[in-house]
Amino acid sequence: MIQEKYTDLIAVEMNVSAGFIQNTINLLEGGATIPFIARYRKEMTGSMDEVMIAQVRDRLQQLKDLDSRRAAIVKSLTEQGKLTPELELAIANAAAMAELEDIYLPYKQKRKTRASIAREKGLEPLATLIFSQRYDDVEIRAEKFIDPEKGVNSIEEAIQGASDIIAEMVNEDSYARKRVRHLFQKESQVSARVAKGKEQDGINFEMYFDYHEPLHKIPSHRLLAMFRGENEGFLKISVDVHEDQAHEILHKIFVKGNNASAMLVKSAIADSCKRLLFPSIETEMRQWAKEKADTEAIRVFAENMRQLLLAPPLGQKNVLAIDPGFRTGCKIVCLDRQGKLVHNETIYPHPPQNEVKEAIHKIKSLVNAYKIEAIAIGNGTAGRETERLIRAIGFDRDVIALAVNESGASVYSASAVARKEFPDYDITVRGSVSIGRRLMDPLAELVKIEPKSIGVGQYQHDVDQTALMKSLGDTVVSCVNKVGVEVNTASEELLAYVSGLGPSLAKNIIAWRNENGPFKSRTEFKKVTRFGEKAFEQAAGFLRIRDAKNPLDRSSVHPESYPVVDRMAKNLNCSIDELMSKAELRSRIKLEEFTTDKVGMPTLQDIMSELAKPGRDPRQQFEMFEFDKNIHTMHDLHKGMRIPGIITNITNFGVFVDMGVHQDGLVHISQLADRFVKDPNEVVKLNQKVMVEVLEVDLERKRIQLTMKIQHTKPEV
Repeated sequence: MIQEKYTDLIAVEMNVSAGFIQNTINLLEGGATIPFIARYRKEMTGSMDEVMIAQVRDRLQQLKDLDSRRAAIVKSLTEQGKLTPELELAIANAAAMAELEDIYLPYKQKRKTRASIAREKGLEPLATLIFSQRYDDVEIRAEKFIDPEKGVNSIEEAIQGASDIIAEMVNEDSYARKRVRHLFQKESQVSARVAKGKEQDGINFEMYFDYHEPLHKIPSHRLLAMFRGENEGFLKISVDVHEDQAHEILHKIFVKGNNASAMLVKSAIADSCKRLLFPSIETEMRQWAKEKADTEAIRVFAENMRQLLLAPPLGQKNVLAIDPGFRTGCKIVCLDRQGKLVHNETIYPHPPQNEVKEAIHKIKSLVNAYKIEAIAIGNGTAGRETERLIRAIGFDRDVIALAVNESGASVYSASAVARKEFPDYDITVRGSVSIGRRLMDPLAELVKIEPKSIGVGQYQHDVDQTALMKSLGDTVVSCVNKVGVEVNTASEELLAYVSGLGPSLAKNIIAWRNENGPFKSRTEFKKVTRFGEKAFEQAAGFLRIRDAKNPLDRSSVHPESYPVVDRMAKNLNCSIDELMSKAELRSRIKLEEFTTDKVGMPTLQDIMSELAKPGRDPRQQFEMFEFDKNIHTMHDLHKGMRIPGIITNITNFGVFVDMGVHQDGLVHISQLADRFVKDPNEVVKLNQKVMVEVLEVDLERKRIQLTMKIQHTKPEV
């Protein structure tokens, strides 16, 4: 019954057939991965994409967590002897965690409060009497509760204690909390002010020294910036509503007359708001707003990460990679077409050594000796100077030179993965290798780096780290399986992200490969230790074997569908190779003849697409890019200048553009296009080549303001 309840609720929320939702839940709970379900179980899910399947997974977990908390509350109330049928029904009907906690609040074990102290003094009957608001002679009735032995020495003390109890009752009323919470969500303002004495130290947060904005409208990046300022001790943040609005709502709920008792209830409501209800709801609102801001920031980070991972690969080329530097020199490595390190050394073409001739001679000899086809130059310190040097060399063969974003390369070079891969080399060599391999295949190299270290997001260190890593993990898994993995050349780290594998099986695959040589067919996967039927089902379609005898092993057609393709070829009296190479043969296939209970049109259409372009890489073709040869530092920029750049980061407030001056410029969201832009991803994509115009250069603060309104930019999809 509980499972059906989950299914029906999620189906309504997502506007998807309950049957498809139930199938998706069954697949997820049976151990199927999101990429597998999205790619190979379309008939069962109504062709839901990965985003929707993840939504089902996450919502299912939310509902399970809610029911778990529900059960814990029922158990607690039962043990206290306070569970009534009405309370049990309210708990069963609670649709959100906040609603559930509101119901439980009056029964929660709490520290001593003013109300609990008043109850110990025997003042609860007086509170009940006042709260009924039937009496005008409150003082006369309160006199009966004076008891010096219990600590009640006067009428005033009795009334005050009773009022404390009423204030707590108002705070713990679930309907009242719901109404005030709604008021905060719709009408509250988030305010920031500078912390006393922090005006100079907190200058980076100056715009928030006296700042106010409706909480429900504030963009995620602004709220996260404010919270960062607060965490660092420079700002004081508050979330407030007009007291009169809240009092009016609560008066309608609790005030029943206009006598002395009613006046005391009004006074207790005001006290409850100031001392209990507002602080409690403000804490909730801060958490609610932070979670919303985190969700948005994580979404931006994940989208940037996806674009970076799916950046066009140069492909298998002999590459010379350079990690530039001044005093310590430029570390050079040569990589073969499989990315294997074949040579390394250091040159010193820049100050203070200035060994330019020696450096040029060495690079030319390495290019010839190792038949280098491309030179990858890290874009960090001394990057532009090194690029200028390389472009000035006259090579004896065709060689392309490209700047490569080296963000995260230093993280990789110091990691356990790098030490394991290159135990006999120092971090400078490992960093250079990472730069070169990143040019050849960004996805294969970037999976070795902790995603949040790559730096393509906003406030990634301020958001919920568990949620961030879960989202980025989903993104990496999605990208790896979207592209597919060549099983005979893939690293252990890349294989670990393949659907159904994980680190342990990835290690076993490498061990089998080292002992037995390359896999010749997908059926050989089952010879790997612990590579059982379930793992084979989940992983096989995403693993490619480039030199396999069976052409389907080179494609993303799942082995479970091989019999379907065999039937197609048999009906046409041709081989599978011929079927894949000849469009005329494929055009004669009538898909409806091959449908079964398990294989429907979505799967058959996917098979036909794959037969036409087996193992096709979904990433775009690699494009060359060069910075302006006359621009090297911020000092070379001036207002009105138009120069090429490449987008390195996308945030909610704009995009950052690398123009080759060692400092990215910002195109504010208002400067992205000649129209209103809500999301920068509508207009641009990561690594997109763009033309920008300089609006302002602030050398002291190292800030560059740019505009893209000079062009109508379309995203590269």
